[in-house]
Amino acid sequence: MKWLLNNFPRVWLIKISIWFRPILKQIYKGNILTDPIDGSSYRKFLPYGYQKIRENALCPGTLSLERHRLLWLFLERETKFFKQASKVLHIAPEQPLYKKFKQFKHWEYKTCDLNSPLAETKADICNLPFENNSYDLILCNHVLEHVLNDKLAIRELFRVLKKGGVLIAQVPLDLNRKMTFEDPSIIDKAERKKVFGQYDHVRIYGKDYFDLLDSAGFESHCISFTEKLSKHEIKKFSLQTDHIPLAYKN
Repeated sequence: MKWLLNNFPRVWLIKISIWFRPILKQIYKGNILTDPIDGSSYRKFLPYGYQKIRENALCPGTLSLERHRLLWLFLERETKFFKQASKVLHIAPEQPLYKKFKQFKHWEYKTCDLNSPLAETKADICNLPFENNSYDLILCNHVLEHVLNDKLAIRELFRVLKKGGVLIAQVPLDLNRKMTFEDPSIIDKAERKKVFGQYDHVRIYGKDYFDLLDSAGFESHCISFTEKLSKHEIKKFSLQTDHIPLAYKN
């Protein structure tokens, strides 16, 4: 898995995974671990990671990671979006969430990305082709760490979000780090992997990530949602302790 992640483009991996998912789902079916996104159960999940491999991270049938499963549970239990009519923009849509969200009849669901085959609108996050104040909810997860001008991208997300709307923009977040570290002079893929943890990342976010969101006009919060889950649930859904950045446009 580590070799595949580091040697093949993500777009190509998305395309071939569509064919392998049903096979993997049958091979690994069982009753030890459960993906809350679709309720399917398995004897184990697959290992995953660009550098450090995490055991039981990737669900074989849905290809969800820990952060996808945590986000699903958060949206389901802590928000009303799964029950109310909403205009939703999903930047760089993740496969396990995309498949379910497309089925929501009460959502006006739009996907957008520069390259992803799952995106219906191909566009740069720094120049979104949408009207001001268009969306009730924007999902933009693990995108900003790839974007050179993240400040401009965040301003664009603020622009197209409705007043009263919500942005969820997960990033690799190191809360032990006071300040975000970035160095635009690092362009070599091997060096980026060494410094930032992944060949296509350009920074490591620290606690000041929330100041960055607030500077664009948001009111942001760091949600420690795993603290609300039981030990049994964390084990059953194979989750890691993680935080969900929640930002409101007031």
